[in-house]
Amino acid sequence: MEQCCSTKPKETHNHSGHNGHDHGHDHDHDTAGKSTLQMFTPALISFAILLSGIVLDNFLQPQWFSGWVRLAWYLIAYIPVGFPVLKEAWQSISHGDVFSEFFLMGVATVGAFAIGEYPEGVAVMLFYSVGEVFQAMAVTRATTNIKSLLDQRPDEVAVIRDSRTQIVKAETVQVGEIIQLKSGEKLGLDGELLSEKASFNTSALTGESKPDTKTKGEAVLAGMINLNTVSQVKVTAAYQDSKLSKILELVQNATAQKAPTELFIRKFAKIYTPIVVFLAVAITFLPYFFVTEYIFRDWLYRALVFLVISCPCALVISIPLGYFGGIGAGSRNGILIKGSSFLDRLATIQDVVMDKTGTLTEGVFKVQSASFTEGADAAEIVKMVNILESKSTHPVATAIHQYAGETDHSIVPEEVEEIAGYGMKAKINGKDLLVGNFRLMDKFGIPYHIDGQNEAYTLIAVAYDHHFAGYFTIADTVKPDAKTAIDQLKALKIRPTMLSGDKSSVVRHVANELGITNAYGDLLPEDKVNKVKEIKSGNRSVAFVGDGVNDAPVVALSDVGIAMGGLGSDATIETADIVIQDDKPGKIPMAIAIGKQTKKIVWQNITLAFVVKAVVLILGAGGIANMWEAVFADVGVALLAIVNAIRIQRMNFKTS
Repeated sequence: MEQCCSTKPKETHNHSGHNGHDHGHDHDHDTAGKSTLQMFTPALISFAILLSGIVLDNFLQPQWFSGWVRLAWYLIAYIPVGFPVLKEAWQSISHGDVFSEFFLMGVATVGAFAIGEYPEGVAVMLFYSVGEVFQAMAVTRATTNIKSLLDQRPDEVAVIRDSRTQIVKAETVQVGEIIQLKSGEKLGLDGELLSEKASFNTSALTGESKPDTKTKGEAVLAGMINLNTVSQVKVTAAYQDSKLSKILELVQNATAQKAPTELFIRKFAKIYTPIVVFLAVAITFLPYFFVTEYIFRDWLYRALVFLVISCPCALVISIPLGYFGGIGAGSRNGILIKGSSFLDRLATIQDVVMDKTGTLTEGVFKVQSASFTEGADAAEIVKMVNILESKSTHPVATAIHQYAGETDHSIVPEEVEEIAGYGMKAKINGKDLLVGNFRLMDKFGIPYHIDGQNEAYTLIAVAYDHHFAGYFTIADTVKPDAKTAIDQLKALKIRPTMLSGDKSSVVRHVANELGITNAYGDLLPEDKVNKVKEIKSGNRSVAFVGDGVNDAPVVALSDVGIAMGGLGSDATIETADIVIQDDKPGKIPMAIAIGKQTKKIVWQNITLAFVVKAVVLILGAGGIANMWEAVFADVGVALLAIVNAIRIQRMNFKTS
């Protein structure tokens, strides 16, 4: 996760391409895999020893608790939380970053010990440590391993050698060999279909909502799922040269184009920390030239009070908690946000680019309507079509079957024939029944007056007794909240754009229904990448929402990658910065609203902390505020900031 008040980034996943010191990543690895109790253990140990020390100091007051015993007691309390910070400070210095917040924390707390204010030194470092733990809890490491994309291809395939089927490693299969693919199996290599026909689920690769029926000689790609019959495929590309491997390469290239970002506190600390240190030095020595009775110890005390006040306790705790609250608010609403930096980016999004299938539409076929010619017995036609389609496992047939309902078994089809690339034919009551595309009508010379070329839906034509009887309109349905989501994005002054691998007429229809002006169809994965690059070239902040493997490269390229987690591929979910777990488009504007509110609260806390600190710092430098008052004021600001930060967890972000 990004360290909200650190001078270096701490990204939790590889794809974002942010840079940081190696020792920062080492620190992340130190916390990776630890339980909550383990993460809190150093702070709990320090708190217990500190509390007992305060009780001994202020209530029991035994004679033995003084001098080196008292110092040792508080040193023991300091070490569990202080040593890691001092170590970070030293490592930062060794990397040329002297004025890190670790350095400031170290000087301030060691200074507190130097003037005998042991409890305050421990307390300040304890606050810092707890803040770090809260931040670590905000987001567990979301490691994105690009190699997980390879899981989309089976490791083993069935290859036909010497007239026998052998199970071998996919990478060992040579170009020209023949592999056998059973129904429901995923293709491991690119090839050419040798079987007469086969229907494939290609949505993960092409983004197309309609299952793709391939005929003999057509190309089929690794990652496609065979839906029906056992098929044979002649391999045309080596395992590492498949289309899916090219998508892998796109993901890796897009990942490298992620621009590194730094949160405000990281940038501010590089200015704030050296200024505070130099001011403390000035408070110690400059009065020598201006006051008549200069006492070094008094002015050193004021300088150390100044340093203690300047320790960013309120920021260290409240800012991570603010982001934690935003991440928690997202989680409660089914939105997984993988890091605090993505909340900031959400707040600045200007364009939301969305895939169509599975993002704005259901990704499931349904019959939209049924139209029949005059004189046709619609009810009887539907019954006959239903009994015929019940003989097929094609997704379109399933959609018609679901539309028509229970089959009428009193109707007995004869001479049932599936015509590859056309549809189905049978005899019912001695008359021909044809169900399929309009090419099937042409094949049997059935006249019709429908132009389906530019239709926004898939049309399934029906003919009975050599007469055109009508057609079914089949489509992927738009999600119920998609229109509301688009309207809400527009209300936020965010421009929606839709990209899809579907044919342009389908894309235009869905875009018109949703009110999206910018919509593009017939796109390959690399086309989507180029479209997003084109939008980003105008210095606009872009979020991309998708669910297929083909979306992974463009998700990685965008400023914020959002994956639909319910139906989305594992690869896209791993690559994405944000995952919408229930696939509802309405969660897109909700995520942006959470980002905006989180950023607002964080900036409220930053302003509160700095205004109060500025006042108390002046009082401390003037000798009006002592160490206890400084710590009390700092803790008070921290508590106010924390209360403000957790407000976000109670907010209602319902968008519809």
